[in-house]
Amino acid sequence: MGFYQALTQAAKQNDSLLCVGLDPDLERLEPGEDLFAFGQRIVDQTKDLVCAFKPNFGFYEAAGLEGLEALGRTIEYIHQTTDVPVILDAKRNDIGSTAVAYARAAFEVWGADALTVNPYLGGDAVAPFTAYEEKGVFLLCHTSNPGAVDLQTLPCPSRPLYEVVAEKASVWGTGLVVGATYPEALARVRSLAPEAWILLPGVGTQGGDLEAALSAGLRADGLGVVVNSSRGVIYADDPRRAAQELRQQIQQARAALKPAPYDFRAALTLALADMGAIKFGDFVLASGKRSPIYIDLRLLASYPAVLRQAAYAYAQQIRQLLAQEGAPSGLRLAAIPYAALPIGAAVALEMDLPLIYPRKETKAYGTARQIEGAFEAGDPAIILDDLITTGGSKLTAIEPLQQAGLQVRDVVVLIDREQGGRQELEAAGYRLHAVLGLGEMLEVLERAGQISAAQHREVAAFLWGG
Repeated sequence: MGFYQALTQAAKQNDSLLCVGLDPDLERLEPGEDLFAFGQRIVDQTKDLVCAFKPNFGFYEAAGLEGLEALGRTIEYIHQTTDVPVILDAKRNDIGSTAVAYARAAFEVWGADALTVNPYLGGDAVAPFTAYEEKGVFLLCHTSNPGAVDLQTLPCPSRPLYEVVAEKASVWGTGLVVGATYPEALARVRSLAPEAWILLPGVGTQGGDLEAALSAGLRADGLGVVVNSSRGVIYADDPRRAAQELRQQIQQARAALKPAPYDFRAALTLALADMGAIKFGDFVLASGKRSPIYIDLRLLASYPAVLRQAAYAYAQQIRQLLAQEGAPSGLRLAAIPYAALPIGAAVALEMDLPLIYPRKETKAYGTARQIEGAFEAGDPAIILDDLITTGGSKLTAIEPLQQAGLQVRDVVVLIDREQGGRQELEAAGYRLHAVLGLGEMLEVLERAGQISAAQHREVAAFLWGG
């Protein structure tokens, strides 16, 4: 049985998401107790109340050879007397053969079922750990300490670094370490890694809000979170009672919550509505058509948080496209003025891809270029625009790009108004990729109470005749 299956089984068997951390401080052991006896006592008192044990390598290492011997005996004892998996908290990593040695030590020498791993050396350094397919890996993502914000929330390049780590976990098939002290970050991580198991330190002594953390981190199946408690249990006057009480708190919080999968598309729709980008009334569109609804995505430039969400959504569409067909050399993003220019800049930063754009009018001075930015004839380009009604403006923008020798096949927009634009582009030989359809957006707005059912029907009838 692999680690994640064993973890799931232990969580269900013991009806628990509690993990007891074994952090033995030599100065706090009971009289006459050595490190192994400490671990044995805690395991015996709590093994039917937990889904995992987490010995901390640093505390055992600090006791020298005797401590390391106790660590090995403790892990062996857990395996002999319980069905509960062991997460070795060692935060290992390095490059090349050193990473291989760390992985071998954790999984073959110490016999751990899972290991905490530092991801910041990159995928090739994580690979030696994930090569043990039956073992688990928890990448440090957004830790519980105050200093986590020093590095983990730095823009990379347009969103926090920890979000990139969360995405990598989904690709590499690992779990994540996210502190309960940062529930908003935890919710974001869950949205980026919807299936991952999250190791959750910070409840108890560090002051993390258990209910907020579970609300943010639980999967829709009520699992997916390992709530770690170390000092709050192992140094309690009665460790078993402390574990029972925390397990009960977790059970009560789980019962009160009804977690649902994070719907990024709905969240983005509501964010656009909140900033006033979705308007209802009587509007004339660029196509000349009249509409009872108007989408003003030029506002994104004034709302950087929502612009970041939108840029991420565009990037996901483009990554899916490139994953299917491969990333061609010389790829450019080409943003259509004016609404897509700030969007294009944000997506270019998000993906680290060069941006160009066709001018609406050729300059009569300076370089007199019709296309701004660096490119060469033959380079492939993906067109970016804010939305599509008909395909006319897209075809007009594509023409000078092709005349300059750029290869254009795909158009990516945030919103498809679903009024024939896709079909018009396809008839001209281009493919449309839209993050959101206006129909699904109206459904989200109605469910959220932002528009009435009657208003939904009225707009739908006007736009699509139904």
